[in-house]
Amino acid sequence: MANAYLRLSLVASPPPPPPPPPPLHPPVLDSPRSCVSHQRRHGSASVALTFPPRRLDHLKVHAVVTEDERPKWWEKNAGPNMIDVHSTEEFIHALKEAGDKLVIVEFYGTWCASCRALYPKLCKTVKENPDIVFIKVNFDENKPMCKRLNVRVLPYFHFYRGADGLLESFSCSLAKFHKIKDAIAIHNTNRCSIGPPIGVGEVDLFESLPPQQQPAEAGSR
Repeated sequence: MANAYLRLSLVASPPPPPPPPPPLHPPVLDSPRSCVSHQRRHGSASVALTFPPRRLDHLKVHAVVTEDERPKWWEKNAGPNMIDVHSTEEFIHALKEAGDKLVIVEFYGTWCASCRALYPKLCKTVKENPDIVFIKVNFDENKPMCKRLNVRVLPYFHFYRGADGLLESFSCSLAKFHKIKDAIAIHNTNRCSIGPPIGVGEVDLFESLPPQQQPAEAGSR
């Protein structure tokens, strides 16, 4: 009997070998975060941190030019019949040089949102009326003169013409731009002057200036 068991044990096949151990390092994943966490768990410094090229697009840095050399909105000139004045003397000189032409004066502020919104349409009107003189007066540069002319809201407009002097004045916004067109239709008619231009009328603009800024002829009066 013992011999029979012995024969059976010799004939039986040996047990199968154990399965191979798992690899020490799994394949590198697409996600950099997963690679980092795997590297920390196994304490290995040999795992490479790879970024697919398609994921580097948002990391590109583009140089941006911050300096803008374009003119400010109030510095844009619509044509030769638009004049910027920076003093009381320049204002009176521009009125005299206009002669019998209709003169429209805009009092504006560089900080005024209504002035900025209205300005493109005003420039279009300047181009459409080359026979009209448009004068721009910066309120902050000419505060004494503007106060003497009773300018208390911006944008504000004065209409002048030759010997008639001041024809009309009013405030205007983009929504009421038709007021400017209506005034042009009324005042821009052919006429002959019957005397020298009287400028701004009876208002003496030089009285509002300090003595050092007054012209010689004004200081001697």
